[in-house]
Amino acid sequence: MTVEPDWSALRNHIRGEVVLPADAGYETARRPAIARFHHVRPQAVVQCAADADVVVALAFARSAGVPIAIRGGGHSFEGTSSTEGMVLDLSRINGVSLLDVNANGSGGPLVRVGAGARLGEIYDALAPAGVTIPAGCGPAVGVAGLTLGGGLGVLGRAHGLTSDALRAARVVLADGRIVDCDDELEPELFWALRGGGNGTIGVVTSLLFASVPAPAMTSFHFTWEPEHLPAVLAAWQTWAPAAPETMAASLVVSTAADPALMPVTSFFGAAHGTEAADVALLEEFVDRVGEPAATQTHQRAPHRDTKRLLAELDVHGVPPRPDAHAHSRSEFFAQPLDGDTQAALIALLTTDRRAGEERELDFTPWAGAYDRVAPGATAFPHRHERFLLKQAVAVDADAGADERIAARDWLDRSWQLTHPFGTGGVYPNFPDPSLDNPTRAYYGTNADRLRAAVRAYDPDGVFASGLFGAEVG
Repeated sequence: MTVEPDWSALRNHIRGEVVLPADAGYETARRPAIARFHHVRPQAVVQCAADADVVVALAFARSAGVPIAIRGGGHSFEGTSSTEGMVLDLSRINGVSLLDVNANGSGGPLVRVGAGARLGEIYDALAPAGVTIPAGCGPAVGVAGLTLGGGLGVLGRAHGLTSDALRAARVVLADGRIVDCDDELEPELFWALRGGGNGTIGVVTSLLFASVPAPAMTSFHFTWEPEHLPAVLAAWQTWAPAAPETMAASLVVSTAADPALMPVTSFFGAAHGTEAADVALLEEFVDRVGEPAATQTHQRAPHRDTKRLLAELDVHGVPPRPDAHAHSRSEFFAQPLDGDTQAALIALLTTDRRAGEERELDFTPWAGAYDRVAPGATAFPHRHERFLLKQAVAVDADAGADERIAARDWLDRSWQLTHPFGTGGVYPNFPDPSLDNPTRAYYGTNADRLRAAVRAYDPDGVFASGLFGAEVG
């Protein structure tokens, strides 16, 4: 017989809130950002207001035998921020503060943020000081999850991963200890958190970052007619990773839910050289393609405004479907795809399309500062790559079994087509349940060291059930 946990007892021992299914705010509190997991109904959402709340909630969950999911922004592509047990919601631990300007060796201020802070909140708080942190564009994305899995963005090729900017963190361990870590305090824990800390080792409640100057930026968006896609794809793979580190130029090729519509090829991103230099680089890429763009825009703006522009940019040419159910697979590449593979990839993108199904090839340039850190310096090992390819498919929320199977079949075939040319490495923030050996794919030669760190700090496998749990219990 299952005994219902005494949630009222937990309510009486924390500053935050315990939201239960009968409560008015439950439907809003339980839903993550990813629509595919909107059906998951936790027993409780514990909205922690302080580190001590996390300690109490963890002890309660362990005593009651309730599974735990940690939620910052709720953007886990594979639903790891949801559970039918207890969601530890950190969104109330969201402060952003600038510290002593002399504390950072580069001369700029350090930035302390609560683990529940969202990127938009952080950029807004830092903009008046003329600084920022290298991170993504989505304003609702949680900083902790992004950082602990790496963290890419338009300043990444110049300044590295979000996790590379991390200087210290506070962590609540499974046994209730609150631990501060950096290069000198608990250095192995700090090493593990930078790229290997998403749900594997503890609950991070506070992060300290080195800031970087927030530059004026040139955002841009170019599109080409479908017949020019082969030339654009071939040019992008050699040009974008080799471009100056001030240039972050992505390429997305997508099909709409209406099979009658042709694929959309979008070249977009931001650069932060001089405006003249940025525009010259864009013209250089168009020349490399050898075909005129169908549409092209670029705009100079402050960093914060550029982030907003990119977050709102329509690269698919059709209205977004926020309730669609999406699946994705990704891999890093150290060299361009050959001509035959590129042709096959493009052909497969439009083969056997079904109404309601959207497909996407999303290319992100790597190199630059991403690759300047040694593979073993942090848990994030992907340091010698040229670009990242994420392949995705989305279907209507009410799609039938046949539609879902067909969508996954296309995704797997498309991934298998490019996989022989990839490094075998997978970006940890793009989790992939189809991988044969996810530990090696995410962490490469760092996997054994990360496993040892998890064993040391979470010997019972409380947090690592999805990856290391069977190995550390």
